[in-house]
Amino acid sequence: MTGTAMEGLVGRGNADGARLFKEWFSELEQAADDDRGAAYVFVMGSLAELLRCFDFPVVFPEINSLQTAVRHVAHDYLNEAEDYGYSPDICGYVKADVATQLRGGTHPMGRIPRPGLAVYTNACNTYIKWAEIWERMYDCPIVTIDVPGSRAAGLKPGPGHPDFENDRAYVLAQLKELIPLLEEKSGVKFDIDLLREKLGYANTAASGWKRVLELNRAKPSVFNALTDGTIYLGVSNCLRGTPEGARYFDDLVEEMEYKAKEGIGTLTEELYRLIFVGVPCYPIFRRFGELFTEWGGTFVNSTYLWFASGGANEGHQYDLDRPLESLAEGLLLGVRDAMDSMFFQTDPLLEMYESFGADGVVYHPIKSCRTVSTGLADNRRAVMDRADVPSLFIESDMMDRRVVSEAQLKNRIDAFFEGLASRRHKAAAGTTQG
Repeated sequence: MTGTAMEGLVGRGNADGARLFKEWFSELEQAADDDRGAAYVFVMGSLAELLRCFDFPVVFPEINSLQTAVRHVAHDYLNEAEDYGYSPDICGYVKADVATQLRGGTHPMGRIPRPGLAVYTNACNTYIKWAEIWERMYDCPIVTIDVPGSRAAGLKPGPGHPDFENDRAYVLAQLKELIPLLEEKSGVKFDIDLLREKLGYANTAASGWKRVLELNRAKPSVFNALTDGTIYLGVSNCLRGTPEGARYFDDLVEEMEYKAKEGIGTLTEELYRLIFVGVPCYPIFRRFGELFTEWGGTFVNSTYLWFASGGANEGHQYDLDRPLESLAEGLLLGVRDAMDSMFFQTDPLLEMYESFGADGVVYHPIKSCRTVSTGLADNRRAVMDRADVPSLFIESDMMDRRVVSEAQLKNRIDAFFEGLASRRHKAAAGTTQG
């Protein structure tokens, strides 16, 4: 490949992701201008493939909310929701969305259309109460898809097992009940062949997403799972089931395979490879990443890229010969995998630590999300009891800058890297003496 071609390839995923993201928000703004009711969904079990068969604009309130933090205006939205009566203890994503609704959809990325209906799973307990807010505000229908989770850590019977087949049939029955409502609200008749088409695009994107994650085992790593990975994750969710999303991941795999082959890393000098557990600190997102990269540290994988992709990290492939049944199976597998990443992390984290050649694990519990954060201290202890894994435990928030202290974060992060450096020095000295 020529130097000119390389220049166009390296960095393409970030540039194309930013462009596609802006285009998606522009389409939402047009839907708002046309007063079209949107389908409100969440990243864990979005059913975007099915909803797009009915020509719904698809809104992800979590993504809207985090953008207010990345754009440094979340505090205004949080204050407005709290003045309206919501507690400071409530999830910051919820409060930012409430303020967005109170502002008639006004948002830093453009106007967001009102909900025409909401479809969500039980992957997060907050989803159910959040949707009830829209029901009260807009008198719109809301539908909970109840997805059975894993019964215990490591207990994951697959297709063919009676328990799994019973769970799949249970999810399928709920999807069949949902379709008439989607037809009624959209005025569009369900087309099974169109669903096959959407699932085909999702298959391409999911296999690409899985391959991209695998490629970050390369040394040096080809992308930063905290910063670059969030861009890729956004495309994976927002453009799920679309030709644009499928094409994006084909291109992204090409870029990452080239970088891995040529030894092109995300940093000029990669000194430490890290695993991130939790949700990023969006109020100071760029600076938060710099606190690690300034030490030569990069994140090679993240549980966030696992649970916030709704299980797409597994690369699940829908069976296009039985689309609706396979969609139910994929939803069951994806949501279950996402919940496992929050509740049964120990074994997967240890495997991730070894297979990615990591030097440490960073735990980041946040004020806004108890679902993700509860139990992280216990998980850290369990991981350290099982293996010699250096770890850092830092707390802030994904939305609320009032509980984010850059100085305190820096002190803890600096001490962590000093410890890693000392550990490496002692190991080298021991090898030399031996």
